[in-house]
Amino acid sequence: MASSRRKRPARARRAKAVLILVAYPGTEVAEEAARRLVQAGVLACATVTEGKSFYIWEGREHAEAGAVLQGKTTAARARDAQRLIQETHPDKLPEILVLEIADGHPGYLAWVAAQVAPR
Repeated sequence: MASSRRKRPARARRAKAVLILVAYPGTEVAEEAARRLVQAGVLACATVTEGKSFYIWEGREHAEAGAVLQGKTTAARARDAQRLIQETHPDKLPEILVLEIADGHPGYLAWVAAQVAPR
């Protein structure tokens, strides 16, 4: 007897999206980096927010105003983005975190992938 279950259509394969977080010592430098990274095609878009960082560096406690760049790209382009960030970042040891995006609006994620696809 044949199974009455229908096979589900295979999900379209889409590029794995990631979120890159980068701390900068100020809004101006973070905004400049955001523009450069988007223009270079390694980030689809970037959001810069102001904040304050608290940390210990070289044995001293710090509390400094700064900014965080949140960049959206694909896992395939994340290394290129990190390389460009490291080449231009003013800090000796920049905070660069790459976080996998588990899910999101399919249309938005497709747009991210299209924006950073090598041309």
